[in-house]
Amino acid sequence: MELIPQLLVNGVLYGSLLALPAIGFTTIFAVLRFPNFSVASIATLGAFAGWVANVPLGLPILVAVVAAFVISGIVGVLADDIVLRPMRPYGALTTAIASIALTVVLENMIRFGFGNDLRGYDLPLVRDWRFLGIRVGPQQLENLVLATIIMVLLFVFLRYGRFGKAMRAVADNPQLAALKGIPSGTVTRLAIFIAMGLVGVGGILQGLGTAIDPLTGFRFILSIFAAAVVGGLGSIPGAVLGAFVIGIGQELSLVILDPTYKSAVGFLAILVVLIFRPEGLLGEKRQ
Repeated sequence: MELIPQLLVNGVLYGSLLALPAIGFTTIFAVLRFPNFSVASIATLGAFAGWVANVPLGLPILVAVVAAFVISGIVGVLADDIVLRPMRPYGALTTAIASIALTVVLENMIRFGFGNDLRGYDLPLVRDWRFLGIRVGPQQLENLVLATIIMVLLFVFLRYGRFGKAMRAVADNPQLAALKGIPSGTVTRLAIFIAMGLVGVGGILQGLGTAIDPLTGFRFILSIFAAAVVGGLGSIPGAVLGAFVIGIGQELSLVILDPTYKSAVGFLAILVVLIFRPEGLLGEKRQ
């Protein structure tokens, strides 16, 4: 029981890392109505783009985060145009399967370019901070603050910006949005760019706490998917709530489970939500 405060803090910190890629995943689902599992490789791509900016080029971490966002967003848009958009007329299942194939291709391209070795960012060595017996790493707190700032800016942008209103219109009814003069193609591409950019930022934040390799994104794709489903697919606030539910749940599971089975909490959360509330915690029922 004395581990619970530490595990709760760990869960909040981990949930903040899941929130950004979960927002990206659920945004694409809201606009295009299919689960894009290529977010796994895009998260890895963002981690390596940030590494290139930080280590070989010697740029600060904040610049590396921006690089991860831009590169991931551009590659996400290009990958959708070239691979996934031609698949969309064949249905959501076909497109989702194509996104899995795309993940494998992108992952192996990264492997070919960077190899399989673990790589770390150029960060100063600092000791963990201790508060009332709870240990927290300074980099973990920086990641939490950065993720929170990004989420707040995103909510303001989507809530009060013209693009946010246009994206909601396209997500609700693309045909009606087109009749109202909203360029659905442009809105869709911009939504994908922002969503995949957030996924890339999630990848670099994940790597800042440990190290990166070509499987970085694959290791937490289940947690990303679980966060989006638990919160409600298509709901951005739901994705954030789901991320913290999954993050805290996985950490608290260590009280009774071996760490090997921690990822099973994501499966359990999905099953419980689908049984009792299929639309998710903050999702809306669809007719």
